[in-house]
Amino acid sequence: MQAVKFKTLRDCDKEGHELIQRRNFEYASKVGERIMSSLLELDGVAPGFEITRLEHCLQTATRAWYDGADLDWIVSALLHNIGFVHAPFDNDEQAALVLRPFVREQCSWTVQNHWNFQKFYYGPEAGQHPNERERNRNAPYYDDCVYFCENWDQVSFDPAYRSLPVEFFRPLVMDVFSRSPYDITVTRPRRRVPLFDDSVAQMRKMAA
Repeated sequence: MQAVKFKTLRDCDKEGHELIQRRNFEYASKVGERIMSSLLELDGVAPGFEITRLEHCLQTATRAWYDGADLDWIVSALLHNIGFVHAPFDNDEQAALVLRPFVREQCSWTVQNHWNFQKFYYGPEAGQHPNERERNRNAPYYDDCVYFCENWDQVSFDPAYRSLPVEFFRPLVMDVFSRSPYDITVTRPRRRVPLFDDSVAQMRKMAA
């Protein structure tokens, strides 16, 4: 395998930099496949719940799908706990880092902050303030995160719920992670898009 000749970054030359950049982009082009592998690792993670974290993610994404959500929301819902395997105490932060180059800022921000918003439901039992989310009251995506938690996330720990299978979501994940990273036409800073579309939701439910 071709490799650079220098041993320290101080000695990096133009040819070496171009080679590294090319190899980095080749590696990054497979990120969707690695994301799917990481998602499957959540099948072995079930700290106290009746379902695994994988099933929780599938339920969250399935609810988003049937709610008429668009591609960015569905993939963000699917991957919102992707960091749980390697960063169980900061999984929201890690999931947001994975998503941020490839989805709207609205979605990655929601994923990054959803854990604090979830304290609204379990805060008192955990000795934490239930209204910690109020720190973000003036954030442009506050209402989106509230909806995400209320309608898709906090209800998705139900062993009786019929979620769509992993393979249903694979092409959606591949689509998102084939985008050019940090393309402003994708990340769309400070642009809000509805979390659901009633007409799309009706069509998806009829096709189920």
